[in-house]
Amino acid sequence: VVVLGGGPTGAIAGLRAARAGLRAVVLEQGRHPRFHIGESMLPMNMQVIRDLGLEDGLRTVPQVPKLGGTFMLGHETETADFRFDNGLIDGAPATFNVERAPFDAFLIDAARDAGAEVRQDVTVRSVDRLEDGAVTVTTRAGDGTTGTVSGKYLIDASGQGTVVGRHLGTRRALPDLKKVAYFEHYEGVRRKDGDRAGFAVVVMCREGWFWFIPLNDRLTSVGLVMDAGIAAEIGVSPKKMLAWGLSRSPAARWWTEHATGPAENRITADFSYTCKPYAGPGYFLAGDAATFVDPIFSTGVCLGMKTAIEAADGIAAILRGTATPARVRHDYVKTVEGSTEVFFRLVRTSYRHEFRELFLHGEGPFQTRRALVSVLSGFVFPRPVWSVRWRLALFHGLVAIHRMFPIVRRRQQFSLIEGRTTDDRTNVG
Repeated sequence: VVVLGGGPTGAIAGLRAARAGLRAVVLEQGRHPRFHIGESMLPMNMQVIRDLGLEDGLRTVPQVPKLGGTFMLGHETETADFRFDNGLIDGAPATFNVERAPFDAFLIDAARDAGAEVRQDVTVRSVDRLEDGAVTVTTRAGDGTTGTVSGKYLIDASGQGTVVGRHLGTRRALPDLKKVAYFEHYEGVRRKDGDRAGFAVVVMCREGWFWFIPLNDRLTSVGLVMDAGIAAEIGVSPKKMLAWGLSRSPAARWWTEHATGPAENRITADFSYTCKPYAGPGYFLAGDAATFVDPIFSTGVCLGMKTAIEAADGIAAILRGTATPARVRHDYVKTVEGSTEVFFRLVRTSYRHEFRELFLHGEGPFQTRRALVSVLSGFVFPRPVWSVRWRLALFHGLVAIHRMFPIVRRRQQFSLIEGRTTDDRTNVG
């Protein structure tokens, strides 16, 4: 099995395939440890770690326990907290925030220990063959030498590099979710008290939203996600956009009042896309190489880990002769689509002010908030259970009604551009 990418998705794919008795080769273009964004995990991530027997090893990686999250508007002091143990579905009640460099290094070492061959500083130059039972890629090593790697099947875990999607011409950006993220690590960012100190904080404004994710005793990941078109019109250097945004929002400014960080921020853009179909002759697309929605609900690594396991198990079944390639592909695509569909809809709705007003208000009827917490915990594989699905449908219906007829109290939005609250209910989505 040829695995493209050595992040969490590729590492888990290599580990799972090796444990299934397959020869797995993981090709990573960088070298661990290396910086990566995506530091907030879901309870489902913790469940996967436990199921794979990696919990003891994870304790050696610096991390911050995460029991829930906080949402608030850009000008308010009032917050809405949710705790994972209040979900509708019983599962892991806690998870963690972590710097990706040591976490990813831990996972790639676990894959190697399981028997996977890990090759670092290796870039995939081309995909030469994709057939059931026969795949080949051309590679270039860090010293400039080229070569080929062949196998029976390929798992693309290349993240936003989307190697196979680009090769097949199937990568499609989602115009309504064309966002750009500005982010950095800061010291001295405020945190919540007690066991809420590890809560990821989301501050929502009309043009976008901020994240504040505690990583260890010292560092906090801070980011701003905005509509790409609006960001381009502001006239601020992209490398200064995070500082500009933090200075505009009273709530964001409060969290970072005593914080210090780099003068310029990092940037990632155009990250919402799909690469359908998610599986085809000889290949499976896992994690971000298949699709990426939006980071607001921290779903990326969770989707990566779960699809990596699904792909590796499916390939093992094919090679053992217990399932046909067509059946495995069909089931795999259903899992990816069934689990991501709920996030796509929730993310799109989250940019509507009516969603924010309802979500910040309280529990809602028929335990709708508890159903939302279960989704935010990652319990959506292979698709959300019926008790969650109908409550989500009810919630989306309430959002539509609330747009026309107030169900809960109205709240003003805060505009970063205008630097003030506004009653304008136009949503940027």
